[in-house]
Amino acid sequence: MVPSTEQLKQTVHDFFDALAAADAERIVSFYAENGECWTSGNTLISGTLNREQILAGASAVLDVFPDKLCFSIDGMTAEGQKVAVEARSEGMHISGQQYQNFYHFLFEFDEAGKLRRLKEYMDTEAVTDVLCGGQRP
Repeated sequence: MVPSTEQLKQTVHDFFDALAAADAERIVSFYAENGECWTSGNTLISGTLNREQILAGASAVLDVFPDKLCFSIDGMTAEGQKVAVEARSEGMHISGQQYQNFYHFLFEFDEAGKLRRLKEYMDTEAVTDVLCGGQRP
């Protein structure tokens, strides 16, 4: 049975709970076998990742926040198999720099309610300055 938009919105809330817990295994469990995550921009973390790469990438990013990276959902809209989210994050990076970012996420689900594709748009300069230590590709 195809999940309702309310069920998909709950799945997105659960996904953000996994992010807040820095639980990379749980994050990946939301994805379909052929699921992928696309991150905007031209940063060291930009591009398209498959499930295996998502697991490694989520661990790498979340592990540099010893006190966790906190996410807040500011708005959510769902239609069909898509959920759009406006969100923000805040956390202390291991470098001692405070990291804050604003996002737009587009969650695209398959008929079974698994993530087929996640698109992530954010302030890429904040990513480069803090997460990537100023390094550019």
